Amino acid sequence: MLKPSVLFVSSEVYPFAKSGGLADIAHSLPRALSKDCNIEVIMPLYSFVNRKTYNIVPANESFNISMNGIVYPVELYKCLFEGMSYRFIYSSLLCDRDFLYGPPDSGYEDNALRFALFSRVIIRVLKENSYDVVHLNDWQCGLVPLLIKEDKSINTKTLFTIHNLSYQGVFDYEVLQTLGIDSKYFTMECLEFYGRVNFIKAAIADADMVTTVSPSYAKEILTPEFGCGLEGFLSHHQEKLVGIINGIDTEHFSPSKDKRLEKPYSDLKAKATNKSAYIKATKLKGVRKPLFVFIGRFAWQKGMDLLIEALPIIASYECNIAILGDGEEKYHMALREIAKENSNVHLSFAYDESLSHRMYASADFLLMPSLFEPCGLSQIIAMAYGEVPIVHRVGGLSDTVKDYNDFDAKKAKGFGITFDKPSVDAFLKAIDEAMKLYENKSIYNKIAKHNMACDFSWQESAMSYLNLYEKISKKENL
Repeated sequence: MLKPSVLFVSSEVYPFAKSGGLADIAHSLPRALSKDCNIEVIMPLYSFVNRKTYNIVPANESFNISMNGIVYPVELYKCLFEGMSYRFIYSSLLCDRDFLYGPPDSGYEDNALRFALFSRVIIRVLKENSYDVVHLNDWQCGLVPLLIKEDKSINTKTLFTIHNLSYQGVFDYEVLQTLGIDSKYFTMECLEFYGRVNFIKAAIADADMVTTVSPSYAKEILTPEFGCGLEGFLSHHQEKLVGIINGIDTEHFSPSKDKRLEKPYSDLKAKATNKSAYIKATKLKGVRKPLFVFIGRFAWQKGMDLLIEALPIIASYECNIAILGDGEEKYHMALREIAKENSNVHLSFAYDESLSHRMYASADFLLMPSLFEPCGLSQIIAMAYGEVPIVHRVGGLSDTVKDYNDFDAKKAKGFGITFDKPSVDAFLKAIDEAMKLYENKSIYNKIAKHNMACDFSWQESAMSYLNLYEKISKKENL
């Protein structure tokens, strides 16, 4: 049987460009799939991507894309990195920016135009090359299924993955003309969303298959609480919606092979060396105290308001707290004030891949009070590094973290401390449980060791995607 050929499309891919978990998925999932399908990854060649480091070279292919009578020059580039084939799209409009999508507090005003251009270049690539499936990720390439539907010459099937439904690519009606899209598509069945244009809705309408990143989130987004206004539309298309849990690259996130660490390790005793080094480097005091870490975006979704309200109380405990992340300035300011008053709170404001690895290797507990979480990677990485995560039992967190009170070493899932209600009281109760668990070292160590031994690879999930590729490839065009 021939391997399916797949073009994997993402607006960010680690290590070239990253703002969040999408980049990690776009790095690790294609690698896992490459054994069973012929797959290429394509993304924008942002101006800050180091072409020399990754040996990114011209593909000797340039052309123009026209939208609403305006011509945009485009050049294609390529590289081979860690055995994977990558393609890159360069156009000044799309790529010459300081940020991927805009400053932390807002998006660029012309994002609709930027990513419509991105989508139209993907169409050009599909016309010039033969792929069985194009795997699209998030709203930035949400127009591709519609454009394929419009262009009858393209036979490539479409799989669209929703990584976070709260980011939909919603713009004013007036952008339709700018994007060169016929107003006949501005209907409730396609682009129209409360009088505005919605990229992700168009993808849901026209893709052959829609996936999201955990089984629980696939169910949650059919409800008003998590559907972000699209719950009814998603319910209408429910027959093509599937939830597949994310995995991690177990080579990249491997404590026994991680060169970023003070000391790579495969047991908790050696892990303690990393904690000692981190405590010393940050000038926190008390290596025997439990170390709680938060690693992620400073955004409402991640439970930042909950964390900030609870943080002064947590800091009053005999523990250390370390926070790494970036995002909205109001959260930066609030965290700075708390850190000024509490010497056991350490802050690092940045995206720092190496530092995040050292923190995972040092921490005893991960704080993850997300209000909603499509899947989440931090809790999976934390467990792989021998931590016990503290999570709000929602979305992918409920699929990947089972409560430690139900610990059973025969179960494959990781274990942590879970709470059901996103409230300060419930969160602090979980912290109290963590403090007690840490005092009972035999049970804590048993759970941490179990978590390290779990298989968090892409193996099973990659096979689910492969089955979907094969399924939709066999679908006849209507």
